Amino acid sequence: MKRRIVCFGDSNTWGFDAATMGRFPEGVRWTSLLAEGLGDDFQVVEEGLSGRTSVVDDPLFEGLNGLTYLHPCLMSHAPLELVVIMLGTNDTKERFNLTSFNIAQGIARLALKAKSTPAGLNGAPPKVLVMAPPPIGKEYLDTEVGKSMGKNCDRKSAELPNHLKELLQLQETEFLDLSGHVPMNTIDYMHLNQEGHQLLAKIVLQKIKNML
Repeated sequence: MKRRIVCFGDSNTWGFDAATMGRFPEGVRWTSLLAEGLGDDFQVVEEGLSGRTSVVDDPLFEGLNGLTYLHPCLMSHAPLELVVIMLGTNDTKERFNLTSFNIAQGIARLALKAKSTPAGLNGAPPKVLVMAPPPIGKEYLDTEVGKSMGKNCDRKSAELPNHLKELLQLQETEFLDLSGHVPMNTIDYMHLNQEGHQLLAKIVLQKIKNML
């Protein structure tokens, strides 16, 4: 049986390409590059959904609350060895009225839920890795996404990693901060470009090899 990893995230896990408004193909998405790097003994399950939040319901779109979907998602892919969570970008939207600390609290809550789900081997919980996404560039506000996202998203996403690191240390959850290592694109400043996917895959691959 292959060792299964679920990557649970938003549009940057789904592979949104801001240049085409479509999806990057396999071989470009960081999840498929991760699978290539891990080899045939592993299966990487892509559970990315554009617009997904950690714990809040979006009043404009259906089914984006990660907390309500996480349990059935993980159980449907059981048995799992590892869950990789990368969320927080969408939680910065002005309409949710969350502080950066609130966003970190939501992601930490999601991590605890993953760690208590009996989706691992023989009903044990899987290992969990939480990643702070690359921060949103301040220029996002002047792009097409600015109207929908609202103000201060860049500030919240820049503050998120420090809060997240503190909360995850308390629950002894593995953490990876991508800020300063993986840039967002220069189209909407909140999605990865092809180079970003390549960089992310390399960083995650090394981290997972150290964990498993």
